[in-house]
Amino acid sequence: MNEPLLITSRDNPLLQRLRKLAQDGAGYRRAGELWIEGEHLCSALRERRGAALQAVVVDEAWVRPALRDLAAWAPRIVRVPAALFKGFSTLESPAPIGFLIEAPAPAAPRSGVATVVLDRVQDPGNVGSILRSAAAFGVPQVLALKGTVALWSPKVLRAGMGAHFALHLVEGLEAEALATLGVPLVATSSHAGQLLPSAPLPQPCAWVLGHEGQGVQAELLARCALQVRIPQPGGEESLNVAAAAAVCLYESARRQ
Repeated sequence: MNEPLLITSRDNPLLQRLRKLAQDGAGYRRAGELWIEGEHLCSALRERRGAALQAVVVDEAWVRPALRDLAAWAPRIVRVPAALFKGFSTLESPAPIGFLIEAPAPAAPRSGVATVVLDRVQDPGNVGSILRSAAAFGVPQVLALKGTVALWSPKVLRAGMGAHFALHLVEGLEAEALATLGVPLVATSSHAGQLLPSAPLPQPCAWVLGHEGQGVQAELLARCALQVRIPQPGGEESLNVAAAAAVCLYESARRQ
């Protein structure tokens, strides 16, 4: 392992780049770089993806062998004092390590595979939770239509808990792009459609999950082969979109 470089100036160009990435959730699209923070996410990245560009470690934590081993995966390592690290951390309690990596290159949807389609889902916590459910239930692809929160923003990354690195993610799509998926679209609804337990779910399919307040847009509903609703004997108006996604994806996995 190369000897890490100690940085003590907040005006260092690397630290300036990291602050910009931390302050702008969608800034990775312009910068072409991503800031991945925390031991869990960094470990998940090391297990499932290609190399990092840079490891940044809190100087005071450098005494930990496990942290040094994780950092050694990157070709370049810098150490910074905790006070400087806090300046570009996206966490209330800053983590001791982060990786700077290349942002994923624009990709095209894959045809013929089980998919989740996000239609203007706004809350980062919801999106991250949906990504976790997709990875857990074996759905390999998540597509985000325009208006959905940036998939690789720091808050979505934190909520995803490493699921990003197990999925094929495509964002910024128009609804027309779904025509090439080659699998039926199935929309979730709180008030219309067949009950999920008895609905004839196609395998594979693309689950369409809509905006937290507005649901799936009418143009997209018209493209769906099926609408389903989840039984709610407790009488609540609707489930949170992330909870609904978990139920629907589980049901698809159970039937396979």
